[in-house]
Amino acid sequence: MRTSRRTFIGSVSAAAIVSSSGIAFGQKKYDEGVTDTEIKIGNTNPYSGPASSYGAIGKTIDAYWKSVNAAGGINGRKVNFISLDDGYSPPKTVEVVRQLVEQEKIFALFQSLGTPCNTAIHKYMNQKKVPQLYVATGASKWGDPKHFPWTMGFQPDYHTEAVIYAKHILANVKDAKIGVLMQNDDFGRDYFGGLQQGLGKEANRIIKHVTYEVTDPTVDSQVIQLKDSGASVFVNISAPKQAAQAIRKAADIGWKPAQYLVNVSVSVAAVMKPAGFDNSQGILTAFYLKDATDKQWDSDAEMKTWRAWMDKWMPGANKADANHVYGYTVSTLMHETLKRCGNTLTRENLMKQAASFQKFRIPMLLPGILVNTSPTDFYPIQAVQLARFKGESWSLFGEIMHSESA
Repeated sequence: MRTSRRTFIGSVSAAAIVSSSGIAFGQKKYDEGVTDTEIKIGNTNPYSGPASSYGAIGKTIDAYWKSVNAAGGINGRKVNFISLDDGYSPPKTVEVVRQLVEQEKIFALFQSLGTPCNTAIHKYMNQKKVPQLYVATGASKWGDPKHFPWTMGFQPDYHTEAVIYAKHILANVKDAKIGVLMQNDDFGRDYFGGLQQGLGKEANRIIKHVTYEVTDPTVDSQVIQLKDSGASVFVNISAPKQAAQAIRKAADIGWKPAQYLVNVSVSVAAVMKPAGFDNSQGILTAFYLKDATDKQWDSDAEMKTWRAWMDKWMPGANKADANHVYGYTVSTLMHETLKRCGNTLTRENLMKQAASFQKFRIPMLLPGILVNTSPTDFYPIQAVQLARFKGESWSLFGEIMHSESA
């Protein structure tokens, strides 16, 4: 498998660094991967393979650090961002992460993507005491500082998201008979466990549960099985490629259940449009970020800033791809975390700063959703709002719902 490497690096004078408040930082203290002029950050992303639509996240993060470096870097240091292709293959993830840690000697791993891929390096990163920070997966396991103090999530956890879907089904679908399509790995199991918990004593409403492997060419046979089961609700726990296939197939065979789609596959450009807008009407999901296709944000200041940034740093990119909003937003949090480290750029201090956010606003979160962490709470974002697909975009409804995982 070809390994892609994306790296941005610059130099800057090692003059005295002064904080935004005008107060000079204290004595410099660095760990591996940091110098007077550079902070070396590693990343893995599936630029190839069955989950390659997520590669848009890595490309956005690339562009973000490029824009930061052009503006002078972070406290005078440029970010050297090294992103390697793992093809969404856990063995490949292990290989490239070892390369990043042991050869490139990165300061931290940021936004490595995928539940199975991060699971494969979870123990290794903690044994090495290298931050595995703001991982690009909502599995609930990333919020376990007692056992894994070097790993922290970012987005709302899958388990709680699925609990919310379960409660919505029970409240809104009479005599619900639930069919579930699930990716056969920790990503799928985390969502499925949440769905079962949310249903509680009504868990027997799940009448059919089918899985797929990420390497399967289609999920057509699984969708046919779900229709044949008599299910009136379809919970689609799939990555973007398979999610789009499943929505389209359901329409092709005339199956019209109430549909729930997991947040990681809500991109209009990567999922809903390929599935067919006509086939996607009424699908429900949970959001925590502003969606660029939702016209209610057209005059929003954060959306205007993001659009201008995209025009300058990612010209030609499809703004309907929610992965670009995601990559930009999580990068702003990492930017702030590094900034707060000042001249104490140690891995321990990086994790300390990551675990010290209180009611902090980062761009493109939905109104009312803030970042909160602590030494015992490694779930930065703990709230969502339901949305329904209508026309060619998502439409939010209801109130902000806060996670139960905190």
